[in-house]
Order: sequence, then C-alpha cells, then structure tokens
Amino acid sequence: MFGRKIQVDPSLVRNLAELLNETGLTEIEVQNGSQRVRVSRGATAVAAAPVAAVAAAPRPAASVEASETNFSNHPGAVTSPMVGTAYRSPEPGARPFVDVGDSVKEGQTLLIVEAMKTMNAIPATKSGKVTHVLIEDGMPVEFGQPLVVVE
Repeated sequence: MFGRKIQVDPSLVRNLAELLNETGLTEIEVQNGSQRVRVSRGATAVAAAPVAAVAAAPRPAASVEASETNFSNHPGAVTSPMVGTAYRSPEPGARPFVDVGDSVKEGQTLLIVEAMKTMNAIPATKSGKVTHVLIEDGMPVEFGQPLVVVE
C-alpha cells in the first residue's frame, strides 16, 4: 500500500489554497474517487495513500490587521447576529455601503449578511465614524464576529 505513488494535480492544490485565502477558511478537502486532497493552514506537508495533505499559503497582509487586533470587546464593534456570508455592497460591482472614514448614523446599513438565502441588513448601532472594516466582500462570518467598528 505505501509503495503506490500518488498523483496530485498541483494546480488543484494551488486553487484550493487560493480559496482558503479568499474565504478565510482554515481547511478545505475535496475527494475524487479514492483520492482525497486536504489543504489546511499551518499543516506540514504529508503524503499517505490515498490521502494527501499540504500546507496553504499564509493570508495576505491586508487581512492581518483584523486578526492581530481583537475587536470583540470594542465598544464600537458591530458584530454579526448570525452565521452567513458578508457582503459590503447591495449587489456585485456596486459601491460598498460604507468605507473606513465614512460618517454613519444609527440604523444606517453597514453591510449585508446572507444566511439561508436571506439578505439581512446589518445596521450601525450608533452614529459615528467608521474606523475599521474587518471583513472582505463575500467572506464567511460567524455569530458574534466583529464586522465593522464605529467610533
């Protein structure tokens, strides 16, 4: 069994690693017949028939700010009320609802979280200035995850 050579498509691994970076996921796995490929962050390269695991590239520096600073307890953090996918604009290609530096009023829509095919407007909890946008368009979000900071 261990003498069998595994054929892994390098472009598939690269595409999966890019998907991890785009979505913020930590692991993704695909299976085709008896071959399974798992790509995860922080893993070391391991090969075992018929499963292959490889490390993904680190996230781009632009996304590092949100992960290095904990905004969970920030008084101006607007958090996700549900698990879903966050969108910064009302439709693809449209201008985002808000950007860093914008002044917002309480109740103004900051972004949308799609959950179970329902678009949920996420309003500002207070008036102020947007100091941080902590998500990227189309990014999966978790319940309670900080999305935007308004000060």
